[in-house]
Amino acid sequence: MAASDDEVWIDHAAGPLIRPYTVNEGRTRPTVDLDLLSLVVGTGWASPDLDPEHARVLELCHTPLSVAEVAARIRLPVVVTKVLLADLVDCGAIATHAPPSLAGAVDRALLEKLLDGLQRI
Repeated sequence: MAASDDEVWIDHAAGPLIRPYTVNEGRTRPTVDLDLLSLVVGTGWASPDLDPEHARVLELCHTPLSVAEVAARIRLPVVVTKVLLADLVDCGAIATHAPPSLAGAVDRALLEKLLDGLQRI
C-alpha cells in the first residue's frame, strides 16, 4: 500500500522516517565554508517561498547560534544542516561570523591538573 501525499511516516520512538539527504535534495556539500563553531544569525530578510526545513532553521537564527547548536535543535546531521544554512546564506536570509578565536585561551595550569587527574585513574 502506497503512502498518500498527506501521510507522514513516523516511528514514534525515532521520529520522522525521511532520509536526511532528501531534505537537501541529495546535495552533500554546502556552498559556504562553515565550521561547527561558526555563528549564524538571521538578517531579517526571508523569501516567502522557503521550504519548511529552511523556515525552521531561520526561526532559530533570530539570535546568533553556532552551526552545531542549529543541528542539535533541528535534530538533523551537521552536514545536512550546513547545506540548509548555506542555502540561507546564498539567498541573504542569514549571515555568518567566523568562530571565535581560541588562540591564547589555553590555561596551562588547568591542563596540567587535568593530566594529573587522568594519570591517577
